[in-house]
Amino acid sequence: MPEARRPMFCRVLLGLALALFAFVAPAARADDRPGTAIRVATFNLLDVRSEDVRNPDHPRLRALAEIIQRIRPNVILLTEIAYDAPGYPGVPASQTEAGQNARLFAENFLARAQAPDLEPMRFRAFMAPSNTGIPSGFDLDRDGQIVTDYPEPKPTPVRELPGRPSDEAIAFGNDAWGFGAFPGQYAMGLLVDARLTIETDRVRTFQLFPWDYMPGAFLPRNPETDDSWFSEEEIAFVRLSSKSHWDVPVRLPSGAVVHFLCAHPTPPAFDGPEMRNRRRNHDEIRFWADYVSSGSYIVDDKNRPGPLDDNAHFVILGDLNADPNKGSSYRDPIGRVLFTAPRVNPRLTPESDVEIEGLDATDTSDFGLRVDYVIPSRCLVALRAGIWRHPPSGSIWSGPFPSDHFPVWADLRVPHPE
Repeated sequence: MPEARRPMFCRVLLGLALALFAFVAPAARADDRPGTAIRVATFNLLDVRSEDVRNPDHPRLRALAEIIQRIRPNVILLTEIAYDAPGYPGVPASQTEAGQNARLFAENFLARAQAPDLEPMRFRAFMAPSNTGIPSGFDLDRDGQIVTDYPEPKPTPVRELPGRPSDEAIAFGNDAWGFGAFPGQYAMGLLVDARLTIETDRVRTFQLFPWDYMPGAFLPRNPETDDSWFSEEEIAFVRLSSKSHWDVPVRLPSGAVVHFLCAHPTPPAFDGPEMRNRRRNHDEIRFWADYVSSGSYIVDDKNRPGPLDDNAHFVILGDLNADPNKGSSYRDPIGRVLFTAPRVNPRLTPESDVEIEGLDATDTSDFGLRVDYVIPSRCLVALRAGIWRHPPSGSIWSGPFPSDHFPVWADLRVPHPE
């Protein structure tokens, strides 16, 4: 895990730049159509665990929450927050309902002001199962062992950044459907302003979507024989999504509905010459380009077929683990696939107003890549966007920036229904 860097110049008046924007009432632009402005964000929290969100005094999580309270999004995707299910590590024995960690983070941290100049925030939460840390029962990394048991996870530190998993945990994760040192690690949660409504009955998830269902998929091949990396038995079960892909429709007070398309593809790294992760990253990103276009092959976890409706508003958001200009991504899935999809608007490029040595203004991570995105559909008006690198106030957290990613936000205007 790359070492975090500290901003070079002193702390600024935190919150001044963005705190004014909470929920902008109907506005009109050049096309004269009335609309509602919302702020949408994505933030990789860096390995937040089930036991962490149950500790309201956790210093790093309070610092993460302070940053979110300064950005004040109406919708935010949290990545690398564990999915909790009965029996998973850190989940109390008394818990019977799965997928509560996003709600607990909102209630225990965001609903409490994390600095004297901040206001609490109220959110609805959505979580769904993740492929991370789910044993496949196959030797997917071809190291000669099928690893289905994980070592007991060590608690993450409360006053420093989480570290690298153990070699035993990595061996387990490499044979899981999606990399995780234990079931549910590195999952996702979507938080939605309490004044908005998640249309739960219309949510679509694609956790189980088979990779080989995608026409022309870049499935890995053995570089020595050119045979399929996966056996015939494995290919019937191997999943495209390393975590999951979600389509979460959210209704605004105006009646307009926006589909938030959430994902966190695997990093295009940590593999061998077969490029298992790099190819998967490409196709996980391509999935959204197909979903908002002509992806008739797509079927969701409830066996409902077809892509997104042609007239739907949407926002693609998450840590996509690929940079259109640098890095190790396979065949540039951002620039060549996602940004060229006909219904996608890639023109608003977020930048940071905080300079950090060694980083470009557009880098969203401390390892020098643009990997986190809020990408609207062309039917939404992109007003402005940014990358938040301002450190927390220091009264809670005195360490480096509390994640190895910086949150990305965008202000979008959603037309009112006609």
